Amino acid sequence: MQTPCWVLAANEPAVLATFYGTLCGIDPGSETDLKVLRLPGAGTLMVYRPSSKRPQPAQPGRLALCLQVDQLEAAQALALSLGASVLEPMRQEPFGREVWLADPEGNRLLLLEQSP
Repeated sequence: MQTPCWVLAANEPAVLATFYGTLCGIDPGSETDLKVLRLPGAGTLMVYRPSSKRPQPAQPGRLALCLQVDQLEAAQALALSLGASVLEPMRQEPFGREVWLADPEGNRLLLLEQSP
């Protein structure tokens, strides 16, 4: 079985890769229009600039990246300092605490602190 790979189109791949790299503690590397982040335990996230001949407009939907964190408040503060915005405030769910954010390009991102 292959390791999962996530692909995220971005207007500014370097900015978005730096956002996710910083949140995950990963160096986004030096490529310009394609950034490859090896996510611990979750495969690879490739952030790229789509071709102008085949643009990838931002789309709302149910698919979102989820980052499991140890300290939700600290992770949210870091994400906000890197350009994220809050979509839904932090709340307690049966499986843990969560907060829904938009990354710097408006993609939905869930930060999840699971219950012990």
